Amino acid sequence: MVKIINGKEIAQNIRTELKEEVKNLQKEGRVPGLAVILVGSDPASQTYVRSKERVAGGLGFFSKTFRDNEDISQQELLNLINRLNHDHEIDGILVQLPLPEHINEKVIIEAIDPAKDVDGFHPVNTGRLFSGQKDTLRFEACTPLGIIELMDREGIEIEGKKAVVVGRSNIVGKPIAHLLLERNATVTICHSRTRELKKETGEADILIAAVGKAGFINGDMVKDGVTAIDVGINRVNGKLIGDLDFESIKEKASFITPVPGGVGPMTIAMLMKNTIKARKYHGR
Repeated sequence: MVKIINGKEIAQNIRTELKEEVKNLQKEGRVPGLAVILVGSDPASQTYVRSKERVAGGLGFFSKTFRDNEDISQQELLNLINRLNHDHEIDGILVQLPLPEHINEKVIIEAIDPAKDVDGFHPVNTGRLFSGQKDTLRFEACTPLGIIELMDREGIEIEGKKAVVVGRSNIVGKPIAHLLLERNATVTICHSRTRELKKETGEADILIAAVGKAGFINGDMVKDGVTAIDVGINRVNGKLIGDLDFESIKEKASFITPVPGGVGPMTIAMLMKNTIKARKYHGR
């Protein structure tokens, strides 16, 4: 019988644990500080930032949100990041993506102090992940980190398993592949030019769908007993739909994440966990 993974409940349990950590850090002298920069008026970005503010406030963080108009110059944004890099009350800096077209996202991400890059997108942090450096400070992207946390808390074995990742983005596909490799899975990355996709997905013990196409993978494309993790968030006729055809795959899966309520809630929980990690690194 399939187990539907309740990401919302797991994320709530994590937040409860983190709240205790924040209380202890406060006793040591300072709570974690998180700065979020939002440029423009994209509705999805605004909703996401409000969720981050709410969770950070609920945990007792020192939280600042900087809302700027779309006409902010790249230099003005870089100046703000530089100030936050040197602000001792701020442990983590997050720039909400996407940015307006006239601003180079790569330049902005690289301007963030890697030790405050709680989103895990800076080349220093991705480089440390891709080269397997565990003995130094490293932040992993929040959604992939949340996927690993979900599987660990459900007792899903990773070592020795065949993992297939559908999607090769820098935000999900590539980092989750490396996190799975670190846990000794055998990993295949599939994408838009993969031949015989059904053959690849049909061999997966663990399937991660992060391609951004509603219902892209169905039950005919997976084997019995698969662990199916859906990262997709697609709005279809006013409803949120994942990349997996949930109804057909749940008939064959041993574990499956729903959309909404699966991977999504874990992303913000991992952002908070990364910020606490940064606070511990920066000390008082």
